[in-house]
Amino acid sequence: MDTGKENLIFGLDIGTRSVVGTVGYRTSTREFVAVAQSVRFHKTRAMLDGQIHDIGAVAATIGEVKRELENKTGKRLTGVCIAAAGRVLKTRQVRIDYDLEGEAVIDNGMIHTMELMGVEKASDVLRREEKGGGNYFCVGYSVTKYYLGDIAITNLEGHKGTAIGADLLATFLPRDVTDGLYAATDRAGLEVINLTLEPIAAINIAIPQKFRLLNLALVDVGAGTSDICITSEGSVTAYGMIPRAGDFLTESIMQKYLVEFATAEDMKIALAGKKKKITYKDIIGAKTSVAAEDLKASLGDPLKELARLIAEKIRELNGGKSPSAVFLVGGGGKTPGFTDMIAAALKIAPERVALRGAEVLGEVRFVEENIKKDPMLVTPIGICLNYYEQNNNFIFARVNGELLRLYDNGHLTVMDAAMGIGIDTSSLFPARGDGVSFTFNGKSRLVRGEAGEGAIIKINGQQGSIASPIVRGDEVIITPSTKGAPAQVSVESLAEGARSICFNVNGHKVAAPRLLLVNGKEAEPDMFVQNGDSIEEADYYTAGRLLEYMDVEAIGTISINNVPALKEDKVYENFSIDFELAGEDSSLDNHDEMLQDISGVEEPKASDKPSETEKTQVLPDKSEASDKAGSKDDGKTSGVGQAPKKQESAGGESIVVTVNGTPVALKGKDLYRLVDVLDVYPSFDTKNPQGDRAVIRINGEDTDFIHEIYRGDQIELRWE
Repeated sequence: MDTGKENLIFGLDIGTRSVVGTVGYRTSTREFVAVAQSVRFHKTRAMLDGQIHDIGAVAATIGEVKRELENKTGKRLTGVCIAAAGRVLKTRQVRIDYDLEGEAVIDNGMIHTMELMGVEKASDVLRREEKGGGNYFCVGYSVTKYYLGDIAITNLEGHKGTAIGADLLATFLPRDVTDGLYAATDRAGLEVINLTLEPIAAINIAIPQKFRLLNLALVDVGAGTSDICITSEGSVTAYGMIPRAGDFLTESIMQKYLVEFATAEDMKIALAGKKKKITYKDIIGAKTSVAAEDLKASLGDPLKELARLIAEKIRELNGGKSPSAVFLVGGGGKTPGFTDMIAAALKIAPERVALRGAEVLGEVRFVEENIKKDPMLVTPIGICLNYYEQNNNFIFARVNGELLRLYDNGHLTVMDAAMGIGIDTSSLFPARGDGVSFTFNGKSRLVRGEAGEGAIIKINGQQGSIASPIVRGDEVIITPSTKGAPAQVSVESLAEGARSICFNVNGHKVAAPRLLLVNGKEAEPDMFVQNGDSIEEADYYTAGRLLEYMDVEAIGTISINNVPALKEDKVYENFSIDFELAGEDSSLDNHDEMLQDISGVEEPKASDKPSETEKTQVLPDKSEASDKAGSKDDGKTSGVGQAPKKQESAGGESIVVTVNGTPVALKGKDLYRLVDVLDVYPSFDTKNPQGDRAVIRINGEDTDFIHEIYRGDQIELRWE
């Protein structure tokens, strides 16, 4: 036997119809020597679509292959390399959106975190669709489109934004498939030393690593399914399959020529030869001949349909576009004319679609005689060669003390490990505390809670992150992130910066802070906003509440706009309220110091005081007054007791507003707008922006330069 006998590698291709075993070794010149092969067909339907249904029956077939190869090599085989069928892979496409919680420059860490969240979302979708049954390994994913907000973009890195997103395609392998393979090989007395995927095994031979920077597709056309994988930027990015392949063509021959399946299969294979006529026996027993060209023509429509389905799946896996080239392996792809049909369906040049066989097996030497280098041998040989690369294999790592088997898809991270032991991956990201959602003056507001602390991740004792790569034997410790404190918003804080409300009290101007109503009731001291609260600034005081605020006591009759009123009646802005003070002083004229302390404003200047015309009220008769006293709506619509208009600049009189804390006087107009402030406040330069956006507010509300302004308005102008 060959000199590499002591280093033999045993590879098994456990298929739906048969088990193929290959034993060989790789030389120092990287040539693979195939020492022996063995093929056994299942005696029953022990496997369906790559999934083992009868472990005992499959184990018996594996045992037969093992014993034959041991007899041929004279060596006892104990370890085996196997592959999971590509047809059992499950692919899900999802849209993932990631809120950056504030404007930020997007880096690769943010992008990778979003992608991992997309893989988790795809996994959740798969589990729900499978009704909670089984767990899955993610064996690969690819992003078909990125989004900056709602705008599709090619590359997110370096852009600034508040939210990013992606359309992501993730591929999963059911755990029960690998568990079945491990169980069958164990019963046959073999230990799995390497497990990969059939598409990976095929691609290791058909598309060498040096070609994978290109956007290529590999199609393994088998009997029942066509397995597909896509390469780009140096790695395999997507997997998929369609449930049609060589048997679809065989069945069309059965229908056309009324032959059994085995005869139809022989007729299909004969097309690859040089015979001009193909002889067959139909189900009636009649022996007939058909011209090879006629048989080939009868396969035209089924071949086009198969090519169309393969092309559609390739484009789906490749982000909606055709790859640069397509390679075919497997026996189902050898039908003449098939490569041209796939090229036409993908709208690429015919020479960009090729059947891979003898040319990719150039570094394989077969010891046994009469072995033809064929596309059907690509996957079995690839399973053996994958052992030497030790990539795309299942590895063991310890996560939070638990030994875990993980599929190494070439970019295995802490996130994969967390998913593998069932950690809720949302606990890996810091969570904000609960927010408070409410309305203020009819506008919706949301105050977010405080940010939490991120997860603490240690890999072999060193600090890591959820995106840190892990390899065989790593020890990973994950301490979940924390949730921040909930938002707390005091009702009092909402009133800060709001303009005051003014009344004429016994001939004096008194300014008071506006009352806040929470769900229609006056807010209590030290009250906090709750979810769903409706908060409004009241545009009135009651007479009693105003007296309470001023800390004075009235005796006798209280009049609102010269109409007798009760303490429960409402006093609106600029309304007049008159009463007699209790105590020694019967007039507010002697209480200037008290007024200044209470109102927070100085005694109005002569120009600010209401004119005699404005003070004059048209009084209704007593019966009418008693019905309308304290009624805001009636008072306004009847013209009785109306306060003078707030803007008192008629006749070109000046008004004073406050801009960024500085009093500013405006003169010479009957009506002022915010743009007029720019003429007298040069500190805010609109021609030379000092920031990304202008902050323009009147009394705390965002506005624009054409908004009307009035005496006493608080204006904020700045660049941000």
